[in-house]
Amino acid sequence: MVVTAGIIANPASGKDIRRLVAYGTVFDNQEKVNIVRRALLGLAATGVERVLFMPDYYGIVYKAVNGLSSQHHLSLEVIPLEMELTGTQIDSCRAAQELNRLGAGCIITLGGDGTNRMVAKGCGEIPLVSVSTGTNNVFPEMVEGTIAGLAAGLAAGGIVDGPGAVIRTKKLTIFKCGQPVDIALIDAVVLQDNFIGSRAVWDTERIKQIVVTRGEPYNIGISSIAGHLDPIGISEPRGLTIDFDGAEIGVLAPIAPGLIRPVRLQGYRSVALEEEIAIGHIPCVIALDGEREVEVRSGEEAAVRLNFDGPNVVDIKNILRQAVASGYFRREEVLGNFNWLKED
Repeated sequence: MVVTAGIIANPASGKDIRRLVAYGTVFDNQEKVNIVRRALLGLAATGVERVLFMPDYYGIVYKAVNGLSSQHHLSLEVIPLEMELTGTQIDSCRAAQELNRLGAGCIITLGGDGTNRMVAKGCGEIPLVSVSTGTNNVFPEMVEGTIAGLAAGLAAGGIVDGPGAVIRTKKLTIFKCGQPVDIALIDAVVLQDNFIGSRAVWDTERIKQIVVTRGEPYNIGISSIAGHLDPIGISEPRGLTIDFDGAEIGVLAPIAPGLIRPVRLQGYRSVALEEEIAIGHIPCVIALDGEREVEVRSGEEAAVRLNFDGPNVVDIKNILRQAVASGYFRREEVLGNFNWLKED
């Protein structure tokens, strides 16, 4: 079987309205090209033979390949997925579905929480190496592209499959009128709005309720409120729900890049796995991982359920440590047959 990895690089990540209302960095697509180029070299070094990628309007992966030194050519195949582009977030989901169908062993994503939410809808059991290039980056990691490629290659080829190399994450399932309609990987935020409007969330005055899978004091975005109340890690078997229908408790939190604000709330409590939290503020709009997605109209019911059915993710530090412990990087077959770059 051909060792295959996938790349889904979102050209729109890191460019939303939070650059206007806060101080978020504009993540240039050329830097995404540089990250992908380094990731490809890391994948090749670990024996990946084929990389399938989502095409995009900027040509991120094409430019990454074409920008390699003219004296060297990657021995692996780099092939675009055959898919019709919409120029929307749907492309990331469809690309993940196609990579799942074609048997990719790992997917590298470039984007923020929103990008990874869409990938999670289609990737099935394929583990993700998520590189942060978005605004609210709780799910993806700030990791150098070369290291991302090495970790993804180890996972894709099954070189390392020890305990903790790949971990399961939590997710929230959103129900409307008893039917599942969407998911979130980090947070579901109930807003006192009647229509979606601007997708990004930054105004805490309109928040009525939050349910999170996790939140740490070092996170940024809405989940940081949970992180500053009762920190919850990626593997803890619980979540948190926060009610804003009142102002009995105050907490300071970085709700967007550079925006550290006092937030007033009624109360909060832990959420158990498989527990369903009713949405009590209807009509409303529910934002998922930082973007308004679900409208709930008067007369409709909505709820959020926490479970451990989120995507698999590669623990980058753990998988590399296990590779070192196994002697992978010192094996003669790795050193002696190091032909992942061909010189002209």
